[in-house]
Amino acid sequence: MMNLDFTTIIERRDSPKNLARFYAISIEATLLGGWAVVRRWGRIGTAGRTLVHLFEDPRDAVSMYLILLARKRRRGYVTRESPPPA
Repeated sequence: MMNLDFTTIIERRDSPKNLARFYAISIEATLLGGWAVVRRWGRIGTAGRTLVHLFEDPRDAVSMYLILLARKRRRGYVTRESPPPA
């Protein structure tokens, strides 16, 4: 089985508009040998919503992952900044 390590968390913030959203996307192996593109989104600080897309071919999963990520980046989402170490 291939090892796909695709996980990205991006955010979009705009204080004057009271906008604080996150979008997380990952590719994960399923128990039946397929692949899942898992999407989570919502307001920062909430659990958000989740949607899972199933694929048999990992290339299809990677293709969808890249398309969705590019679409969000065009809308102004940027990579989440890591909090400073404690």
